[in-house]
Amino acid sequence: MSPARSRSSPLPLLLLLLGLGGRVLAGSGASDWSYTGANGEDHWSSRYPYCGNLQQSPIDFHTGIFHYNPALEPIQLLGYNLSATETLTLTNDGHAVKMTLPPTMHISSMPHRYTAVQLHLHWGNESEALGSEHTVGGQHYPSELHIVHYNSEKYKDISTAQDKVDGLAVLGILIETGSFNAAYEQIFGHLKEIQYKGVEIHLPGFNINDLLPHRLDEYFRYNGSLTTPPCYSSVLWTVFRSPVQISNEQLLELEKDLYFSQADENRREMVNNYRHVQQLGEREVFISFREALNAGHKLTLGVILTVALGCVLAVMVALALSCFFLRKRADKTTENRGVIYKPTASKEDGLSQA
Repeated sequence: MSPARSRSSPLPLLLLLLGLGGRVLAGSGASDWSYTGANGEDHWSSRYPYCGNLQQSPIDFHTGIFHYNPALEPIQLLGYNLSATETLTLTNDGHAVKMTLPPTMHISSMPHRYTAVQLHLHWGNESEALGSEHTVGGQHYPSELHIVHYNSEKYKDISTAQDKVDGLAVLGILIETGSFNAAYEQIFGHLKEIQYKGVEIHLPGFNINDLLPHRLDEYFRYNGSLTTPPCYSSVLWTVFRSPVQISNEQLLELEKDLYFSQADENRREMVNNYRHVQQLGEREVFISFREALNAGHKLTLGVILTVALGCVLAVMVALALSCFFLRKRADKTTENRGVIYKPTASKEDGLSQA
């Protein structure tokens, strides 16, 4: 037995003893980037120059940057309802939980036909309500799902497309806590089987539509980048306005069940795997819906309406009082008309009559 084989043989045995249901992916060595530390996002641009350009993602969506575009159609998805006979691969890639998607899935409502490749999630940790990459009005959601597609009209595969300006399209789904979500449980229920980096398992297909919000006609649209190295500025982003809900228990599964590290390394919990917001620069953000008032505008409008209502009531009261006094004066005038006044005779009048 060669030394190389001798060194590699304990790992499968270790995985078996640990009871991992998946298998280790080939080539899952040490990563050359991370979210924190010496290889963290503050240092990405030194090794990946695109990470430092002005077309980066994610961004913050806030009032004042939006341009309503009535030409933006509802997102139309083909082939998203997968048969249970379809085989999907769920992987811990050392950065996130990722699931491969079949090439029968497409977005058909964009300038080009975009074919699905994979989906993955980003999240924070159990002590902070952060985790989404995109923010709305400066506020994070606890998690965010990305469904990655490539331009299959122009490019043969995602490797060819990923650095082209029109190469990729990503659907972003913001996730908040609330009700239990059975569709997401199809992923979360298997996280403990892929706890460590490089482990994958196979799952039956299910309806991927159920991972998306009901309103596919309301979304933010802008040109951006991959949110992880190499950060190519090749993504047409569609981030849905309405979030989906998962339960607190399901979010906790994301925050506690996975590790950045392999099984034979020191355990490093997979938490805070989201990139911070980048500068928008000169880019435009289009919206497919009429912009709603934010909380501040709603408060201002409430104050204005309250003051206006008060003024209207004051005017009505003033008018009522005016009508009352005018009517009273009119009644008094009417009474006075029935009285015969006899003027007092003067001395001069008496003398003239003598």
